Amino acid sequence: MKAKNSLAAPVSLVTGGAGFIGSHVAENALNLGHKVVVLDDLSGGFERNLPKGVIFVKGSVNDVSLLDKLFSDYKFDYVYHLAAYAAEGLSHFIRNFNYTNNLIGSVNLINQSVKHNAKRFVFTSSIAVYGENVTPMVETLTPSPEDPYGISKYAVELDLKAAHKMFGLEYTIFRPHNVYGPKQNHGDSYRNVLGIFINQIFKKQPITIFGDGTQTRAFSYIDDVAPYIARCVQMSSTVNEIYNIGADKPYTILELSNEIFNAMGKNYGINFLPERNEVKHAFSDHSKARKAFKMRKAVSLCEGINKMVEWSKEIGEMQPTVFNNIEIESNMPKSWAALTAKK
Repeated sequence: MKAKNSLAAPVSLVTGGAGFIGSHVAENALNLGHKVVVLDDLSGGFERNLPKGVIFVKGSVNDVSLLDKLFSDYKFDYVYHLAAYAAEGLSHFIRNFNYTNNLIGSVNLINQSVKHNAKRFVFTSSIAVYGENVTPMVETLTPSPEDPYGISKYAVELDLKAAHKMFGLEYTIFRPHNVYGPKQNHGDSYRNVLGIFINQIFKKQPITIFGDGTQTRAFSYIDDVAPYIARCVQMSSTVNEIYNIGADKPYTILELSNEIFNAMGKNYGINFLPERNEVKHAFSDHSKARKAFKMRKAVSLCEGINKMVEWSKEIGEMQPTVFNNIEIESNMPKSWAALTAKK
């Protein structure tokens, strides 16, 4: 690939940079001295999330003409791809939407990165690629995703490997999980369990838990994820590598609910709903990332939730969003079907 002027500030594209993780990655890239262009269609993000100093372009990763213009105009050194609709459970019922946005949109970006000689493609994949697997999940496990969201993420990982082999495009892949913190959309009805709980408490409602609440996840504070995603492009050792990234300690959803009740200072009870089709236990090993990035001590769940709640109280209650283009309604959880019926 063509060498670029090493004396100039790196120019980086952050897709989904008005969203939760993307806005934090954009801010960290700015702090590293990058010129940052954010591409976001605002379907799940907010302009208020944009860090001061970025160049904002409203648009979609599926607008190929727009992508070609952006890559031609800015000659990106690095592409941080975070734009996605990350609703694992809902992805079963919005399969076309899921693959169009999460897979085809990613391929559009990979094509442009190859054509315009990007130095590195940084992809935010997901722990969902592992499916129901041995815990803690390590990068050497063979992925076995169980939902269309995880399938799309794994397909992009495979495509990046193929693009590297054929065209020399270098990449770094991160597999975060259950990331939370300030700027997260707590109005989404289908994803971000912490945000859903917080918004339900704002509305003085019982929180809703699918199943008995004994399913386990390791909840990862944003500052333990975003800085390393941004910084990887400065490290030659991270080229063409895959990293699990996030918190080590798993908690049950019931334990999570107690932490949120304490942080909010309110408890309106729990409404237990029928369990849904989801992986029961999902948490990762992060030894590889800790060694590569010399990571600092992670933020505890109690501290992280308090920080998120403090920010959420500034925003206040959000009107729950409803996905209006359900493609398959069969076997959908009744609570989600009820939301669709209200549209």
